[in-house]
Parts: sequence; structure tokens; C-alpha cells
Amino acid sequence: MPAFWSEPDWDEHERVEVVHDRASGLTAIIALHSTHLGPAAGGTRFWHYDDPAKAMRDALRLSRGMSYKNAMAGLPIGGGKAVVLLDKTGRKTQAMLHAFGDAVEAFDGRYVTAEDVGATEDDMVTIHSRTQHVCGLPADEGDAGGDPGPFTAMGIYHGIKAAIAHKLGKETTKGVHVAVQGCGSVGSGVARLLAKDGAQLTLSDIDEKRAAAVAEELGGKAVSAEQVMGVECDVFSPNALGAILDDEGIARLDCAIVAGGANNQLARPEHGQQLHDRGIMYAPDYVINAGGIINVSYEYLCRREGTSCDINEVRKRIAQIPARLEEIWRESDASGRPSNEVADAMAQKLIGR
Repeated sequence: MPAFWSEPDWDEHERVEVVHDRASGLTAIIALHSTHLGPAAGGTRFWHYDDPAKAMRDALRLSRGMSYKNAMAGLPIGGGKAVVLLDKTGRKTQAMLHAFGDAVEAFDGRYVTAEDVGATEDDMVTIHSRTQHVCGLPADEGDAGGDPGPFTAMGIYHGIKAAIAHKLGKETTKGVHVAVQGCGSVGSGVARLLAKDGAQLTLSDIDEKRAAAVAEELGGKAVSAEQVMGVECDVFSPNALGAILDDEGIARLDCAIVAGGANNQLARPEHGQQLHDRGIMYAPDYVINAGGIINVSYEYLCRREGTSCDINEVRKRIAQIPARLEEIWRESDASGRPSNEVADAMAQKLIGR
């Protein structure tokens, strides 16, 4: 029996395929967790892994997260994910993208890919030259599609405001201290939206110059990537890579709320209980960060059906994220169960598990 079948993250995936194309040097994993609600949709992560087992674990966790995310967002799609294993130099060629597009096409519409870490709109265009099953393609003004980052940031911003209202009883973010981990497309987008409301911001990024530039732009403070989790604040907003909420990370937190866009923030499910025991309210990542997939999946579905892709419909759907979070937090308050367990149970029911 393959070793990954004993992984806690295996979780009865419908299909997991390892793709190797000798000519281009492509090695990739495509994981389909559930097609109960429709074709499995989720982005492709281009990343260097020092151990292939970590790539498999990433693919399994991320694809399950997409099943839950898409279901909780009310989308008629299932959940899947792909990872492309890059070498230490991060080399990514057109030949590799073409080979990956051929691999997606071989799924015959059961998997729909999109941007993720290490991917660009141009990459999606190249992949699209070999398969129609791509979303997040460049969009005309007023249409859905394109870079999912700003839409992910929009949803997180709405979710943070809902968290502040629920946990702190404040109807505005003015003066609320938010520590933002990660100043990429999503993290900087969240910070800019919060800054307009008068939030107090502390920012960090592995690229310290980038964090300093965003902090200067927004009148915030920049700290090192090592310091940010220990900053005394109202909201800690993780918007970089996942699995940061482990025993050590949770012990360092000095906040009332964790709400951010990073995928798989909890190192293990039991870490949700640790947050709960400390009185820290957690916004389940796959609920609060659904804005990007709402945008690109709507673009894909409209293109497939030959209908218009009005961006205002995307904004309406993203504006529903706080209501879903509120439902989770109310159930958590009433039952005493951590919010991640409540959300998982809701998502599992939606996908027929």
C-alpha cells in the first residue's frame, strides 16, 4: 500500500495522479478530493520541495481544503489541487506548462486549474493553449476572472470586519490593531483596505523591503517575519504559507482573533482546539479566503455556459462570506466546539461525506 494512503490528509480522495513528462522535465501531482458538487476546481502551486513527500502532503491538504472552500462558498464545483515540483532554481518553462496543460486536459473536465503560489496569469494563458479547463484568465474590465488576489483580499477584509464585530463588539475597524503576516498580492490588499478604515497596522514579509515599503505607504509599522506572530494586537492575519498555527506558533500569539488568507493555517486539526482553549477566535481559512475562487470559478462557469460574467455578481457572492462565518461562530459559541470543527462538519455534509 502506498505510504500516503496512511496520511491523515488522504481522506478518501477520489483520484491522485503523479505526472512526469521526461521531455519537459515536468513532475506534478494532481489531486481530486471530491467531485460531489461538480468538477474539482483548485489552483496549481509551483514550488520547490526538498522532499517529494511534502509535495504529496501539500496536494492532499490543499485539495481537501478546496472541496470545503467551494462547498461553503455555495459554488457548483468540487475540490482539487495540483502542485508542480520545481528544482532549487525555481525553473519553469513553456514546455513544462504545455505538458501540464496536457495533463489537465487528460482529466476530461473533471479537474479545473487556476493560479496559486508561484503561478501567474501568463502561465494560465499558456496552460489554456492546451486545455479549456482553466480559470483565472485575463478579463475585460467589468468581467469576472483575472488575478484572484484582489478578490481574495476583499473577502478577507469583509471577514475581519465581521470577526471584530463578533468578538470585540466593534462596528468599525478604526483604531483596531491588525498584524498582517505576508505582504504579497493578498496580504497587501487586505492591509490597504484596512488602512482606508483607519486600522492600526503592523506588517511583515520574508522580503523585509517589501514589508517596509507597504508599511511606509500605509502609515504602518514593519517588523521581521520572526517577530510578527508575537505582536500584541487585536487581529493576527496570516496571509503567507500555511501550517503556522502549531504548538509553538499558537503559544506566541497575543491576539483575540486569527483571520487571514493563508491556506491550511492549522498545522493539525487539534490546533483549532488549542486556539479555542486560549479564547482566540479563529476564522476558518477556507471560508474567509474564498473570494478568489468565487471570482475565477464564476468566470469559468460563465465561459463554459456562454453567458456574461458581470463582476458585480462576484462582489455580491463575496459579500456573503461574513454571514457564513457568523453561522460558524454562533454554532461554536453555542456548542463549545472550536470553529474549525464546526466548519468542517458543515462542509463535509455539503459534499455528502
